[in-house]
Amino acid sequence: MNLCTLSALELATRIQARELSSVEATQYFLSRIAETEQHIHAFTHLAEGALDRAEQIDSRLKSGEQLSPLAGVPIAIKDVLCTIGDRTTCGSRMLSEYRPPYMATAVQKLVDAGLVIVGKTNMDEFAMGGSTESSYLGPTRNPWDVQRTPGGSSGGAAASLAAGMCSLSIGSDTGGSVRQPAAFCGVCGLKPTYGRISRYGLVAFASSLDQVGPLAHHVQDLAACMAIMAGHDNRDSTSLAAEVPDYLAELGRPLKGLKVGIIREQVEHAALEAEVRDAVSHTQRMLEELGASILEIDFPHQEYAVPTYYLVAPCEASSNLSRYDGVHYGYRELGDASAESPLDAMISRSRSRGFGPEVKRRIMLGTFALSAGYYDAYYKKALQVRRLITQDYHRAFQDVDLLLGPVTPTPAYPLGEKLDDPVQMYLGDLFTVGANLAGLPAISVPAGFTSEGLPVAVQLQAPALEESRLLNAAFQLQQAGLFTPQVAEPPAT
Repeated sequence: MNLCTLSALELATRIQARELSSVEATQYFLSRIAETEQHIHAFTHLAEGALDRAEQIDSRLKSGEQLSPLAGVPIAIKDVLCTIGDRTTCGSRMLSEYRPPYMATAVQKLVDAGLVIVGKTNMDEFAMGGSTESSYLGPTRNPWDVQRTPGGSSGGAAASLAAGMCSLSIGSDTGGSVRQPAAFCGVCGLKPTYGRISRYGLVAFASSLDQVGPLAHHVQDLAACMAIMAGHDNRDSTSLAAEVPDYLAELGRPLKGLKVGIIREQVEHAALEAEVRDAVSHTQRMLEELGASILEIDFPHQEYAVPTYYLVAPCEASSNLSRYDGVHYGYRELGDASAESPLDAMISRSRSRGFGPEVKRRIMLGTFALSAGYYDAYYKKALQVRRLITQDYHRAFQDVDLLLGPVTPTPAYPLGEKLDDPVQMYLGDLFTVGANLAGLPAISVPAGFTSEGLPVAVQLQAPALEESRLLNAAFQLQQAGLFTPQVAEPPAT
C-alpha cells in the first residue's frame, strides 16, 4: 500500500479501524526515510523510540480508547521546536548537543493527540535563510530536483513531506519559512495568525514574527492539525485567547459571494516569472468558476515590505541570540588564557565558531540598527513602516475576504546560486513577509508544475483569525482540481 500521498486523516481512519497498525505505518515511513534520506538530507536526526510510541498508540486503540482523528499518524517536526529528551539543534553548532528539559506546547499537543514523531527536520540555522543551506549539518535538497533548493527555512519539513518520508510535518514561519518551501516542494503550508498557536518551546528568531505552522499534502490535514495545535497557552504571553473553531467542519462551504483581491503590485512585479504569474491567473479563473468575484487591490507600501522585515527581524534576532555566549549554555570554545580578558576571549571564540555566516550577518545588522545614534533612523522607522503595511492589509480587507497572489517570484533555484548574494536571497521573500509583519494568516497551495517539472504555488491571505476561510478556499480549489498531491521519487542510486 502506498501511504505517501494518502491523506493523514484517511491514514488515521485506517489505523483506528485496525486495517493497519500505527507500527506498520511508522515502519513504512522509516523505510522510506532509509531509502530516500541519502539523496535529500531532510532530517537532522531521527526520533528515539518512534516504533515504541507507535506500539503504545496501537495498544490504546485496541483497548477502545478514543483518540484524536490523527492518532497513529507519523509526523516530522522542524528542529526549532523543543522535544524533551531529544536534541533540538536549530541547525546550528551552537545548539548541536542541546537536549531541552521541556516540550514545545504545539508538539506536546500533537503527542497528546496520538501522533508519532519520526524525526526532526533540517533547517536554515536558527531559521535564518530561504534555502536550507545555512544549516551546520549541510543543505537539504529539493526532492523534485536534487540540484535545487527546497526553500527555507523549513526546507527539511517540506522536503521530507514531498519525498514521502512522513504523512505530516510541522515548521515555523517568520517571513515565509513555511509557505516558501511548501511552494518549492509542491505541498500545502499554512502560516496561522500570530498568536493562534503557542510559541512556547519554539526557539526564538524574531519574537514578534515567528509562528508555528503545519505542512501537508491535503488541505483537510492542515485543518486537522490546526484543530489540535491552536488555542490559548498561558505560558506564551502572546498567545491569543480566542475560541478555536472546528476547522474540519467548516471545509466545503460554497465560495459563491466570496470577494478575492489581487494585489496589483505583486502580480505586476518585474521579478515575477511568467509561469508563476500564469499559475496565479489560472487560480483566479478557478475561483471565479467556483462563484468568487475578483477585485484588484493596491498595496502602496508593498515595495517597503522586504527592507522593513530585514530591519525588524535582525534587530529581534540580535536580542534573542545574545544569550548564546558559551557561558550560560550553547557551544563553548575556550579562549586564550593569556588574553587581557579570558572570559571575553572565550565568549568571542564561542560565538564566532558556534554561529554560521548568515546568523552572524543578521546579528551584526540588528545590533548596528539598535545602536545609539541609529535606533531612530533604522529600527524605529522600520516599526513605523510596519504599521503602514499593516494598514494596507486592513484597508484591503474592508473590500475583500481573501487576497490571492504568488508565494515566490520564481520556482526553486539551484543550490548555491544565491549564497554569495544575500540580498537576492532576501528578495525571494517579496510576497510572504507582509503577512508576518501584519500578523495575518496565509497559505501556500500547489498550482501545478513548470515546463521543467518544478512545482509552482499560489498564496491566499486572510484577516486575523480567519484560518477557516483560508482553508475552505484552498480545499475548494483542491477539490476542483487545482492540484493533486504527488510525491517525488528519489533518483536512481
